[in-house]
Amino acid sequence: MAVQHDTTSLTDPRTGLVRREIPVSGARAVVGAVAGARRAQPAWAALTPARRSRLLLRLADSIEDRADEYVDAERAGTGKPEAEARNEVEQSADVLRFFAGALRTGNSPAAGHLLPGHESWVRWEPLGVVAAITPWNYPLLMTVWRAAPALAAGNTVVVKPAETTPDSALTLGRYCDEILGPGILTVVPGDRETGRLLVGSSVDAVAFTGSTAGGLDVVRRAGLRRVSLELGGNAPAVVLPDAGEETYGTLVRACTYNAGQSCASPARVITLRENYLEVVERLAKEMAARCAGTEFGPLNNPAQAARYDRVLESSRAGVRHVGNIVTEPGETGGYWRPGQVLADLPSWDPAVKEEVFAPVLTVQAAAGLDAAVAMANSVPQALGASVWSTSVDVALSVAGSLDAGETWINCHLEQTPELPHGGRRGSGHGTDLSVLALSEYQRPKTVTVRRLGQQR
Repeated sequence: MAVQHDTTSLTDPRTGLVRREIPVSGARAVVGAVAGARRAQPAWAALTPARRSRLLLRLADSIEDRADEYVDAERAGTGKPEAEARNEVEQSADVLRFFAGALRTGNSPAAGHLLPGHESWVRWEPLGVVAAITPWNYPLLMTVWRAAPALAAGNTVVVKPAETTPDSALTLGRYCDEILGPGILTVVPGDRETGRLLVGSSVDAVAFTGSTAGGLDVVRRAGLRRVSLELGGNAPAVVLPDAGEETYGTLVRACTYNAGQSCASPARVITLRENYLEVVERLAKEMAARCAGTEFGPLNNPAQAARYDRVLESSRAGVRHVGNIVTEPGETGGYWRPGQVLADLPSWDPAVKEEVFAPVLTVQAAAGLDAAVAMANSVPQALGASVWSTSVDVALSVAGSLDAGETWINCHLEQTPELPHGGRRGSGHGTDLSVLALSEYQRPKTVTVRRLGQQR
């Protein structure tokens, strides 16, 4: 029988050394957090949109005012370069501001005189208490992606951050108590069992961002309750012979941003046979100029580093171009892995079929445009994709054929709160960002009134 530990050790991915111990939230803590959120939810939902919006704007201001504190918390758990962490803190404040405005716009379908002698309208009501289980790759930003629309819609939220990166979520929760009030956003740090306890508790909905296996476990435990899933990526980038000069550097920068630990990061470059050798050579040149330790950070944890090692060791790639690692003194023991470009590999290669979730690009050749699209759509995941071509007609045609929730043309990983983000097939379902995300955390109620004096 496994021993239940009351604390867990957090390591610094830059050094591999233990940096602090934190409590693991057990059943009592989870039940207490959900009960507190349940008590707080009616009053939060009863606030006028204007008042709720002002409080979320205050929270956004607080994040910016305390940006250094959040940056330090992000870097402690992820090892990100400061510029990356600071950019993501700024994005988190921006997402909150967007939803503070979006909640006041309304999204009701048709209302009015729709039935003879009757008036009808739709009320959008919050679900209640939302469990948000967030990943370690963007600890603060993914928490805000989930919590901001849920809070804007009038729900309260219980956040279970990733086991290795609870720091910034705990910081956010502390300031939410001061600004929004107790129980509006509660953080329960812990391990996978903590997440399972939260999903199994009396929450009304679950928003999960993580692996496909984790998403399937959530669905099994959530039953008939509302579930929103953002799962893995393994995104293709279709590079055509007329792609612009900036294509290769842009793809490598997107692949190595956050050490490739982004669900929508480009992972599989697909090109035509006549262009294959040039694409491999140009990507290799760009990857050689990107150094782990200077341009991008380490992998997050030992399991992720082991995943990288396993997939790369089992790959049958005939050509490998490996980047460099240049770390600060004392950081050689961290989970650093170089960027790689893999070529001359079979279609069934694990580096192609599995999401490596690391700074790795595979390159494959297709016989023609239709074959390239089929190859791009051949994996279970369908979150992001891109196409690179200077021909507008061809690029738009290919983008329309790519099976992905978000598709870019001559760019990759460009996102803004105004545009929806979500997956298909093995990448889950549901919407993050945009006004569409509000409906993830609301339910419609149709109200129809018979006008007095009208015949039934």
